[in-house]
Amino acid sequence: MPGLKGPSDYLQEPPRHPSLKINAKQPFNAEPPRSALIASYVTPVDFFYKRNHGPIPVVDDIERYSVLIRGLIDNPRELFMRDIKMLPKYNVTATLQCAGNRRTAMSKVKTVKGVGWDVSAIGNGVWGGAKLADVLELVGISKLTSTTKSGGKHVEFVSIDKCKEENGGPYKASIPLSRATNPDADVVIAYEMNGEPLNRDHGYPLRVVVPGVIGARSVKWLDCINIIAEESQGFFMQKDYKMFPPSVNWDNINWSTSRPQMDFPVQSAICSLEDVTAIKPGKVKVSGYAASGGGRGIDRVDVSVDGGKTWVEASRYQKPGAQYISDDMNSDKWAWVLFDVTVDAPQSTEIVVKAVDSAANIQPENVQEIWNLRGILNTSWHRVQVRVGHSNM
Repeated sequence: MPGLKGPSDYLQEPPRHPSLKINAKQPFNAEPPRSALIASYVTPVDFFYKRNHGPIPVVDDIERYSVLIRGLIDNPRELFMRDIKMLPKYNVTATLQCAGNRRTAMSKVKTVKGVGWDVSAIGNGVWGGAKLADVLELVGISKLTSTTKSGGKHVEFVSIDKCKEENGGPYKASIPLSRATNPDADVVIAYEMNGEPLNRDHGYPLRVVVPGVIGARSVKWLDCINIIAEESQGFFMQKDYKMFPPSVNWDNINWSTSRPQMDFPVQSAICSLEDVTAIKPGKVKVSGYAASGGGRGIDRVDVSVDGGKTWVEASRYQKPGAQYISDDMNSDKWAWVLFDVTVDAPQSTEIVVKAVDSAANIQPENVQEIWNLRGILNTSWHRVQVRVGHSNM
């Protein structure tokens, strides 16, 4: 990779906010305090979760840095940053979520394998760059193409980084060509995040952002784009990030029986309260986020102060002062909504949240129903405990 520094430079970790909860040091994985997520609709870069599968690369010579597009196409091409930046620039507001978000709660039912994420392996960013559909036109692939003349049906993104799961090779993932060439899918080759150049943690100089899809497909530190006939055969496509029923364990698993996960299901979490919070009796504000994959909006967020027996509907919003309407053209279809509601909590209780998306999908009540050995897609009702007391408040 032109412009890439040597292995020793990988050890130079970028600066990070001290409030981040570090879930793993090598490779570095960290999430912000949950309260930081509801402080703003767009998540500041410092408080955006950091998810890595290997050491963080350093690209020091941006003039030499390039991305090669090759595979089942007639005109392979090497693209430099100047080529990408000559294309129309789009800003796409999209929520990225690690498939392992809320894994810690799932592991309390039965042990799972993976980084122990709380509720903050999610964030909402404004991603600036060129649409992948425009980039692919540079190599002769027209918009809304599902198969190239040579039989290409998938677009594989290959990173610069090195992963032990790939035996020291690069991280890779793919999406269908039909999604990649659809301008309305808003897949972006991004060089900016929240109006600033990407930093190292988030994929400098270029990353892919695939809105509405689990974060594992939004490959950082882009090296090359391959047009291929089948799904990527990379480890994280074929032997990870797949959903299995609770009956599957490490002794009987057959990875080939499940498709690579793409869209993330409807999800919500309370961020104004910790798992256990001491409060005074009376009113309590319940705030958090809700999101669904595939561009589906959030039609309703329900909050219960009695463990799920009765419910009240929370207010939903994206931009402050603007009414949120699911699937409205003025709403950001790839982005989360924030919610809040004030409820009475006269005594110690369990507060619960669940969301309903625009396709009427609803979160499952119990984590036991969706337990899986990798601990992904924990979208069960999010529950917190409040302890009401009159002293030591």
